Amino acid sequence: MPTSATAKVPAPGQPDGNPAFGPLDRYFRITERGSTVAREIRGGFATFFAMAYIIVLNPIILGSAKDMYGHHLDNGQLVTATAVTAAFTTLLMGVIGNVPIALAAGLGVNSVVALQLAPRMTWPDAMGMVVLAGIVVMLLVATGLRERVMNAVPFGLRKAISIGIGLFIMLIGLVDSGFVTRIPDIAQTTVPVQLGADGHLNGWPVLVFILGVLITFALLVRKVPGAILISIVGMTVLALIINSVAKVGSWGLTVPKWPGNPVSTPDFGLIGHFSLFGGFSKVGVLTGVLFVFTVLLSCFFDAMGTIMGISDEAKLTDAQGYMPGINKVLFVDGLSVAAGGVGSSSATTAFVESTAGVGEGARTGFANVITGGLFAVALFLTPVATMVPSQAATPALVVVGFLILSNSVKQIDWADYTIAIPAFVTMLIMPFTYSITNGIGMGFITFTVLRVVAGRAKEVPAPMYVVSAVFAFYYLMPALGLT
Repeated sequence: MPTSATAKVPAPGQPDGNPAFGPLDRYFRITERGSTVAREIRGGFATFFAMAYIIVLNPIILGSAKDMYGHHLDNGQLVTATAVTAAFTTLLMGVIGNVPIALAAGLGVNSVVALQLAPRMTWPDAMGMVVLAGIVVMLLVATGLRERVMNAVPFGLRKAISIGIGLFIMLIGLVDSGFVTRIPDIAQTTVPVQLGADGHLNGWPVLVFILGVLITFALLVRKVPGAILISIVGMTVLALIINSVAKVGSWGLTVPKWPGNPVSTPDFGLIGHFSLFGGFSKVGVLTGVLFVFTVLLSCFFDAMGTIMGISDEAKLTDAQGYMPGINKVLFVDGLSVAAGGVGSSSATTAFVESTAGVGEGARTGFANVITGGLFAVALFLTPVATMVPSQAATPALVVVGFLILSNSVKQIDWADYTIAIPAFVTMLIMPFTYSITNGIGMGFITFTVLRVVAGRAKEVPAPMYVVSAVFAFYYLMPALGLT
């Protein structure tokens, strides 16, 4: 299966070729980037299936929290809000940014909104804070500051961010599938995780995952077009059969069962319910600013790392690791953060699961048009869209994690310790803290300190000093009593 933009493009009329070089091809530059319409469609489907879980998970996280008056958000309205914002922002990124990077409510940020913001204000106030964070991101893009920060990141650290994301999504795949689980605190052991639920691989769901990984790798080795999508669809069918026969009760968040009523009615009641500055009257100006800063920092660097990693894997960067037209992508990302607040689905951000589509060969925003369209369809077919169990979708994350590592790890200068050590820190902190932002922050601080200690302070770009100081302040906030 071709995984790079340099792969040979079939001629028009061939099975995987573009039948015509029309307006669609020219607008999205499909052929120019070494892709085909078929690959973009497969990539769009693969990305959707890999991240469709957010339609279920985001409402659970937000819906389980209360605001300062004890109010819960309605689950049905949250499902609609999550799907609407994902569809809108993903389509926007595809049409304007022309990159295969899908967006949806960000995990981690939604927990900040639910557990830190909402309990101290109303839900509209909390969503207003998210909108403000998005506005600040857009201002940083408009002034060129965000692009300057990204361009200041050394080549070796850029590759480390890609590798860290690869390790991160592999761990996500292993954990979400149940192949690896957290050992309960009651066990009183220093070992944090274990194989399966009890140290052993038990049950049909884990078997589906293992088969999915093996089949995807086998198809990859055989260079079968659509390897990832074939695996997801095949494992979903197998899971449906197994669940109907064996009545398995341990699938997790999504159960592979054909719904009695596949059609759902969207409830748009939460759309537009936000108060831009209402939260400041509840918590004060300083605390309000710190809340916006917390959301901003997470959105800014999570998205930055994801965009850098995916664009690198999709071969959309030049020899120095820079992506032409990055400002459009960054602006849409900032707009998407604000859109998540407007839609009351929490901040919307770039999803690392987009790598599943890139692994299928997606190289343009047309893949996003497919993914966004599927999220729009999910508004009315949510029971069907959320039928794919994580055990069928997560093998794609493991396989794509391998592809990212194999493409990037050899490009780091391991002989230069001022790059090698920060790269090492970056790529390990991401999966071990389950946070792209933490990996970037620790890596930046380490890089800046080591270059200064080595007497190479002049080689550190000015934005790296500023960002490292911001991260240092962020990590010291609890000690300073500012959280």
